[in-house]
Amino acid sequence: MHIQNRNLFRLNRIVLLKLPWLLRFFAIFRKPSKRVLIIKTDAIGDYILFRNFIEVLKTSETYKDQQIDLLGNILWQDLATKYDSAFIHQFLFIKAASLYDKPLQTLKLGWQLFRNNYSVVFHPTYTRSFINDGLAALTAAKQIIGFESDNEDILPRYKVKTDKFYTTRLALPNNVYFEFERSKFFFESVLNSKIQLFSTHIAVNNTGKAGIVIFAGAGIKKREWGKENFLALIKLIRQHTAQPVYLAGGPADLPFGDYIEANLTQGEVINLINKSTLPQLIEIIGNAELVIANDTSAIHIAVAAKTRSVCILGGGHFERFAPYPGYFEYGPVCVFEKMDCYYCNWDCIYKPAATEVYPCIGKISIASVWNAVLPLLPR
Repeated sequence: MHIQNRNLFRLNRIVLLKLPWLLRFFAIFRKPSKRVLIIKTDAIGDYILFRNFIEVLKTSETYKDQQIDLLGNILWQDLATKYDSAFIHQFLFIKAASLYDKPLQTLKLGWQLFRNNYSVVFHPTYTRSFINDGLAALTAAKQIIGFESDNEDILPRYKVKTDKFYTTRLALPNNVYFEFERSKFFFESVLNSKIQLFSTHIAVNNTGKAGIVIFAGAGIKKREWGKENFLALIKLIRQHTAQPVYLAGGPADLPFGDYIEANLTQGEVINLINKSTLPQLIEIIGNAELVIANDTSAIHIAVAAKTRSVCILGGGHFERFAPYPGYFEYGPVCVFEKMDCYYCNWDCIYKPAATEVYPCIGKISIASVWNAVLPLLPR
């Protein structure tokens, strides 16, 4: 939890833990509308792995006549509004992590959700958070359905309380681990039917595959393979193909782009960092021959857009987001150095300094990444 002001957080706890019970009392006297809410406020890659199930829900016999609202992450607002508006009645976008010590904003949002009078709330993210549990409860919906969850993003002393907000908590089977399959299990459970969806997909205006996209960011510096490694890799790529090399990323990746351009001859790369919207990035990736990236949204976009990719992968969420199961035709080629401490949820036992990368990332050599890239290079 991102908390800067403890006193304001204490006020917000009252909003999130006490007010739902009062609103639930008032909700007894109203008739629920034909309107449901999906709460999905995690990262871009998570949304890419999830978003195709919105269409499944909207076209199902149970919910085809219901209005579906989506409470999402402002980071992927442009993506959702462009690609998923056909299935969503109303979008509400927030930065959930910033709400913990903002009780007034939480109260206003909670009141808006309550007034929308939802009959059902779906919270299909396995790793629940205190803020999202509270927002689900503030709707006072007749049904609130979520996962049993772990404690990765919510303290046990809060989870024992927010568990009570849910009318149904789904227990995830041990054999369901990959994130896409978790969403599939969730909606098969709530719809009580098998879903014939075996891959993510996103529509791209295909203008012909060309170019190699390098996406060096990872959201967290400790999970980044490093600018020196990427520079060496790009030099190898330039020796083996005449295809253009594009640098992509957000504002935090600008120093990486500057470093690469400063250490290469002018024109060897095309720097698109912080120069494209998220929908534009999807088009760039969808029309590329190859994407090379850390375990980030770029890999998940590539899979959904049917572009080959190489993923430089650490062990924190190993097999939850990558590698992909074999039935995905465009699953990434993953490069990793397996360690005994994998599956740590990025709670690293080695406690690297702020300027150091996680050991599971630092162990990955240029040679191993190059061996994965070379067979996929367009000649």
